Amino acid sequence: MMKTLRMTLLSMTILITSISLQSCLDDDDDYPASVRYPNALVTVKTGNADSCYFQLDDKTTLFPTNLSKHPYGKKEVRALVNFSETNENSHGYSKAVHVNWIDSILTKPAIPSLGVESDKKYGKDPVEIINDWVTIAEDGYLTLRFRSIWSTGRTHWVNLLTNVNAENPYEVEFRHNAEGDTNGRWGDALVAFNLKDLPDTQGKTVKLKLRWNSFSGEKTAEFNYCSQKGTKGSLQVENLKITTNLK
Repeated sequence: MMKTLRMTLLSMTILITSISLQSCLDDDDDYPASVRYPNALVTVKTGNADSCYFQLDDKTTLFPTNLSKHPYGKKEVRALVNFSETNENSHGYSKAVHVNWIDSILTKPAIPSLGVESDKKYGKDPVEIINDWVTIAEDGYLTLRFRSIWSTGRTHWVNLLTNVNAENPYEVEFRHNAEGDTNGRWGDALVAFNLKDLPDTQGKTVKLKLRWNSFSGEKTAEFNYCSQKGTKGSLQVENLKITTNLK
């Protein structure tokens, strides 16, 4: 089942500051400048009992000393986080950290293409993929910051389709269904897709090819991807057009 995209009308400032202030730890908006912005993109994973830990990259795990239980009910999600390293017991993880705030990103599985039925089911409304530090393939996920046109109170749907190229199992396609909501303001949102159903790369790093329909036609990008391994892939977008006139 498709999940509702819960981030709409996000300007560049709102994307960072509004998300960051939606802390699951407290409701105090009086944050010092040093913790107003995310300093990591992590995967929140289940530890022992009700605890959790963060996968920062393929080698680094973080133990959140001030989270007594999993903040998302043991559900594995991608999240923006601001943390500070501490000297406390790391309980076998790479580092112990104090979580200043954390906010989850819409996280969902990639799904198989329906072929000629995909346009009807998943839509093909345009988006722009933004070349940003959170647009990355790592830890078995493809996380994307994208930009489109939104109006208030309308639900948009996003999906990542696999099996779109019989000759390349590592080619995927981003789909956006605006449900007719094609007027409004430019805004950004984040989404993360679980790539666990792609073929195992057997420890090798391969090129993950992403296709999408932009406002100026079809575009592609390549990421470094390795199954079950965090990869700091670089975004290489063909004819990338970044719109900056957000209002």
